[in-house]
Amino acid sequence: MWPLYAAGFTTAFGAHGIAANLGAETGDLRSSLLYLGLLLALYDGAEVVLKPVFGSIADRVGARPVLIGGLVAFALASAAFVVVDDLGWLWLARLGQGAGASAFSPAASALVARMNPKSKQGKAFGSYGFYKSIGYTLGPLLGGAVVWLGGLPLLFALMAVLACAVAVWVGCVVPSVPPLPRARQTVVDLARRLSEGAFLRPTAALAAATAALSVGVGFLPVSGADAGLGPVVTGAAVSVLAACAALVQPRAGRALDAGRVSTGTGITAGLFITGAGLGCAMLPGPAGVLLAGIGIGIGTGLITPLAFAALATSTPEERMGQTMGAAELGRELGDAGGPLLVAGAAAAATLAVGYAVLAVLIAASPVVLTRRSGGRKVDPVLD
Repeated sequence: MWPLYAAGFTTAFGAHGIAANLGAETGDLRSSLLYLGLLLALYDGAEVVLKPVFGSIADRVGARPVLIGGLVAFALASAAFVVVDDLGWLWLARLGQGAGASAFSPAASALVARMNPKSKQGKAFGSYGFYKSIGYTLGPLLGGAVVWLGGLPLLFALMAVLACAVAVWVGCVVPSVPPLPRARQTVVDLARRLSEGAFLRPTAALAAATAALSVGVGFLPVSGADAGLGPVVTGAAVSVLAACAALVQPRAGRALDAGRVSTGTGITAGLFITGAGLGCAMLPGPAGVLLAGIGIGIGTGLITPLAFAALATSTPEERMGQTMGAAELGRELGDAGGPLLVAGAAAAATLAVGYAVLAVLIAASPVVLTRRSGGRKVDPVLD
C-alpha cells in the first residue's frame, strides 16, 4: 500500500506545490493575471476531462499499468520544462502534468479499493487520504523553499524525480491486479448507474467537501487580512485546516471498519460540521478564522474516507476504475465550483454572505440528497 500512498502524495504535492508558487517568477508570468489564471486552471481542467476516461481504461487494461503510465507521463512533462527552461512553455508542462495525474490518481484509488477487503475499506481510504493531505499541506511550503533555492525549473526537476521514483516503487512492489470480466455496458447503462444514490450521494458529499476545502484555503487568508492579521497567522490557520483533515481521515476510516460509525451517519455529521465551520468564517477576528479552519478540516476529514469507502463497497470490482474516475470528476467540480460560488456572492454582497451561501448549501445537502430517493429503497449513505 505504501507506493499507492506515495502516488496520492505526488498528485497532491504536484497540484499545490507548483500552483502556490507560480507567481514567484519575474517577467510576464507575474504581470499577467490572465496567464496566471490559465496556468492554475490547466492542471484541474485536464483532470476534469481525463479522469473518467483513464478510470475506464484502468478497468479495461488493469489499474497498475495506468498508474505507472500516468506517473511516467507526469515525470516526462516535468522534465521537459526543465530541459526547455522557458516560461512560455509552462502552460504545456502543466497540461502534461494534469494529464498524467488524471491517469494515476483514479488508478491509485481503484487499487486501494481492490487490494483491500470490504471490511477494511475505511482504514485503507483513511490512510490514503492522510498522505494526500500531507501533500496538500507540505506542497506550498516545500515548493516555496525549492523555488527560492533554484526557481521553477528546480521544482519541476524535483517533481520529475519524485514521479519516477514512485513509478519504479509501484513497478517493484505493487502486485498485478488483472482486469475482471465485464458485461457489455451501454451509455444508458452507465448513466443509470451513475445516477443511482449509491454513487451520487457519496460523490456529491465529496464535491461539497472539496468545495469547502478549496474555499477555506483560498478565502480564509482574505478574511484574516481583513481582520488585520498578518500572513503568518493566516497561513497558520490554513495549516490547521489541512492538519485537522489529515489527522481525522485515518481515524474516521478505522471507526467505520470497527462499526463505530456508519457511512451515512459519518458523512452527514461531516457535512454539518463543514457547514458550521464555514459559518464560523463569518465571525470577526482571529477566532472566526481559526474556528473555521478547525471545522472545515474536521468535517472534510470525516467525509472523504467514508465517501470513498461507500463508493468502493457499492461498486462492482470490474467497474472500480470507472467509478473512481467519475467520483474524482465530482471532486474537481467542487474544487472549482466552491470558490466561484463564494466569489460571486462576495462580489454581489460581502465575503461573509459568500460563506453563508456555501454553508447553507452544504449543511442542507443531506436532506436534499436523501429526499432525492423519493419512494425508492435507499442505500445507507446519507439515509
